[in-house]
This record gives sequence, structure tokens and C-alpha cells, in this order.
Amino acid sequence: MVSVTDPVVVAARRSALAVRGRGLARADVARLGGAVVAAVVADAGAPPIADVVMGNCMGPGGNPGRLSALAAGLGPTVPGGAVDRQCGSGLSAILDAALAVRTDGRHRVAGGVESASTAPVRSIDGTAYARAPFAPAGFADPDMLRAAEDLARHDGLTRARQDACAERSHARAAAARSAGRLVAEIVAVDGVREDEAAGTGATVLARLAPLFPGGTVTAGTSTRIGDGAAAVAIAPAGAATGLALRGSAVVGCDPALPGVGAAFAVEAALTDAGVELVEVAAFEIVEAFAAQSIAVLSRLGLADDDPRVCADGGALALGHPWGASGAVAVVRLFSRLVRAGAPAGAYGVAAASVGGGLGIAAVFEVVR
Repeated sequence: MVSVTDPVVVAARRSALAVRGRGLARADVARLGGAVVAAVVADAGAPPIADVVMGNCMGPGGNPGRLSALAAGLGPTVPGGAVDRQCGSGLSAILDAALAVRTDGRHRVAGGVESASTAPVRSIDGTAYARAPFAPAGFADPDMLRAAEDLARHDGLTRARQDACAERSHARAAAARSAGRLVAEIVAVDGVREDEAAGTGATVLARLAPLFPGGTVTAGTSTRIGDGAAAVAIAPAGAATGLALRGSAVVGCDPALPGVGAAFAVEAALTDAGVELVEVAAFEIVEAFAAQSIAVLSRLGLADDDPRVCADGGALALGHPWGASGAVAVVRLFSRLVRAGAPAGAYGVAAASVGGGLGIAAVFEVVR
């Protein structure tokens, strides 16, 4: 039974997900975030909004939450804030906003936005660098490609198994798009209405060379860097229809193997919610890499091809706009459960592993 204090996601929308430098290359954080924020406020019936909280990784300057609120036309009295928990930023923003709703009973909008195409170049003393560190000196600090390769070796994950995971994600995404299951959740930005999914098949995947000598991770089993945004409207307990937040968790893990963080977070969030793994109807776990996805599912005791996991394809097919991806996961749950007519009491889980050795997860329950 849902607690009388549980906040409820009552609307959820996202932009299409585009590859960096392609369809959304000219859409900055304000345009992307403003479009999805405006859509969820309208879907929710335009209630007074107390705050807009948006996750973001690349730090375009300013305040992505405030930029999104103003671009959405909410007016100068609606504030905004930003959360940086790397690939978990969008989901973290939703959890932070939900806690505030539980506290004061006022509606909020939360999500994530990333424009890798327009992100500024970072530099120290005039020298550009690719990324900020995920961990300080004295700790392992692999970039995510290296971390995926290390995890594949650590778990003994074969090239064939990773290729099969990527092929399955692409096939599921193609089927969902053909069936029109993604249309209702997507807000057009700059005329882009569909995800730039590659549709990569087994033949192409098999031809791709490993990214490291003697390794198994390839470009095909790695997600593409993406542009996109996602947002949800969160109402106080008592909302008639939506996803009630039942439990959540943010955990730390070994910075050398950050890809497994989602597994530990899912376990902790399920415990927080008092829900068993077998009870969950839908999982949306951010697929940064095939190796990472397989490793997380294995630790949870789930099969690689569990039909409940990313049933319409995941980030391997659709792309990974870092700061938005955790929020995209919640939008996908909303479509798979609320829009699709799942019965009251059905559970969904959104989760992500995070660079630096973190995991974040949330458990939602359908209310009607």
C-alpha cells in the first residue's frame, strides 16, 4: 500500500535523444530543458510550481534548473536549481524534488538535461582537458570506457555476450518505435521527434574492432554520447494517477569498477520500499555499456535478456545524454506502466551506475 506521504509523478516527458553533433546540435540546455519542463507542467494541469530542479553533468554555466524554468515560460518567480551526480544526475534531481514535495506539499518539476554538442571546453591554465576526475589522487580513476573494459575482464564477459546485449537493445528500440510506443513521451525540439537510434544488427556488431588491444568492448557495445532532456511533474500524495515514489537509495562502490553501482543501489532501494525483486514489473537501468548492463543484472540475479529490463531498448540503442539519462529512465517507466495501463500496485525501478563508484535507484508504484 502506498504511504499517505508518498509524492507522485503525475506527468513525464522527454525530448528525442540525438547523437552529439547531429539533430539537436544547436539546441542548448535552456531550449532542451525548457521544452520538456513546459510539457510536463501542461500535462499536469498547470499547477503552481514551487521549484524546478534539473540534473546536468557538463556545466554549461548558469543554472540549468533556472534556465529551464524561464525558457518554459513559468515566470520569474519560479526558482530553479541544479544537481550534478554525473550519470545519476537526472534521477538524483527527481529524488531531491520528491523529498521537498513530501516536506511542504507543493508541486515541483525535476529531471535532467545535457547538451554535449554545446557544452563548453574545460581547461586549466589554458590547456583543455577531456573530463574532470571522478576520484581524487590515491584512488582508481578510470574513464568510463576503461572501466567497462576492466569490468568485462573482471567478470569474464565474452565479446559474444556483449554483442548479444547490444543487438537486443537495438532490436527492442526498433520494435518500440515501429509500434509507436515512444511517441506520447517525446516533445519535439528543433523539429526532432524521433530518437536517432542506430538500429545496429549482429553483422555490424561482429565487424567492429575492440577499443583496447586484446579487449572485448567495442563502439557497438558502448553507448553513444547524446543530447537530450527529460522531466517529470511531482505532486503531493493523493494524486489520482501516476507513479508514487516508494523507496530510493544512493550508494558508493569501488571507484575502479563503477559500473556495478546500480546493482547495489537497486538492492538498497528495494529494501527501503519493502519490495521484492520478483515483484517488479519494469526495470529501466541506464545501459552505458553492454558489459556494465550485464554485470549489474548478474549481480541482481537477473538474466541478460530479462523482458522486464529496458523492454523498449535502452541507452545502448537510444543514446546517453549523461545528466538526463536517469530522468529518461523515469519517463520510460511512466510510459511502460502508467500510459500502458498497468494496474495499480505494479512496481517499477529506475537506476544508474555512476562514474567515480556510485549507484542510484528508485522504486515506484502505480497509483490510480
